[in-house]
Amino acid sequence: MKLPFLKGFDEEALNKYLKNTGWLMFGKILGLAASLVVTRYLGPELFGDLSFVLALVTITGAVGALGLDTFIIREIINEPNKRDEILGTALWLRLITNSVLIPITIGVYLIFHYFSATPGDNLSLFVVLLSFISVFKSFNVIDAYFQSQVQSKYVVHVQNSCLFITTGLKFAVVLLGLPLIYLVLVLLFDAFILATGLIITYQNKGISIFNWSFNKARGIKLLKQSFPLILSAVMVTVYMKIDVVMLKPIGSVAVGIYGAAANLSEAWFFIPTAIISSVFPAIINARKTDLERYQKRLKNLYDLLVFISLPVAVFISLFANDIIHLIYDKEFEGAGAMLSIHIWSGIFVFLGVASSQYLLAEGYTKISFYRTLTGAIINVLLNLWLIPLYGGVGASIATLVACIISTFYLLLVPKTRQQGIMMLKSLFLVSAFQKIFKR
Repeated sequence: MKLPFLKGFDEEALNKYLKNTGWLMFGKILGLAASLVVTRYLGPELFGDLSFVLALVTITGAVGALGLDTFIIREIINEPNKRDEILGTALWLRLITNSVLIPITIGVYLIFHYFSATPGDNLSLFVVLLSFISVFKSFNVIDAYFQSQVQSKYVVHVQNSCLFITTGLKFAVVLLGLPLIYLVLVLLFDAFILATGLIITYQNKGISIFNWSFNKARGIKLLKQSFPLILSAVMVTVYMKIDVVMLKPIGSVAVGIYGAAANLSEAWFFIPTAIISSVFPAIINARKTDLERYQKRLKNLYDLLVFISLPVAVFISLFANDIIHLIYDKEFEGAGAMLSIHIWSGIFVFLGVASSQYLLAEGYTKISFYRTLTGAIINVLLNLWLIPLYGGVGASIATLVACIISTFYLLLVPKTRQQGIMMLKSLFLVSAFQKIFKR
């Protein structure tokens, strides 16, 4: 029996989705298990230090990808004979940008450290080491190549292999009782072996990275095309990570407790992306042939995402304290209250991911950027107000409010208002109640 929320979607496609995402589910569960073990091992203070550094390098490193992936794929499809030039140009652009970002990231940290209320904890070495992760991520251009050839399975094999290796290393660090620096080195090693694995996989296809070349004209063209996506990527990263950075002046313990709650809350955020990547081609196809069916499928998608996320939010918020005590013990006291608030942001993240695909399909890229920008600004302003008053609880409230406003930003724009209303109806289970009362 198929759930009513799944009506309008091809059953074969859904079965294919379940098979294709099995590896992803397993990988995420394994990664979450390792993260929970590491968090408990480090305790609030050291985990807070690690979370802060990772948030900082993620925010500054958001520029490093240059928003090029979509354009690399498109360029290779349009000009397959220029593959080496396209990949070589994209790689050098990323390597140069990410190399320049290393001293910038260190400088940002030193300024933050100088004005911080907790000057005793010098994390400069961690910042330097983790800044190199973005340099290794430059080789993700190879992933874009395999996507252009519809051969992502090769990248999946590499990612899974790296996951098993680094998870084993994390458990070894915990079992041997090694200091935090070893976990930092494991994270850096993970980025290194992923880049190495991608290069080896590419070489094994009978083509060579050594044939890649840089073309200045193509580089300028790619940067002009991707500039709006660079801004969007930075705003998304600020939106998701700024709370951790802004909590740091209160202390590493506060960051660690909040980070423990946020990691649990965000552990399942990959689910909407996995679902949407499977069903959205059917939605796009309906847009070309039947607009009424297109809208109905969007409504069904929103209903499905609420159907998944709402019960989880209710359950987690009711038992948040018990879950925190079970997983982390008493060291992370206070994380339960944060988790019970933060978990509700998942509903709006789910709807936001789905509606972002709608905006992309309709060509509303500016609206998508303004929506993310609004969420980032709201999050920063609320953090400035609420963190000094309520600490991690304030950061959780700020995240939730920012997610709500960002998701339903569509209500403020006339041409997307109907889509916002559709999401609102899904949120309040209007379709479900209509089906009940029709019986």
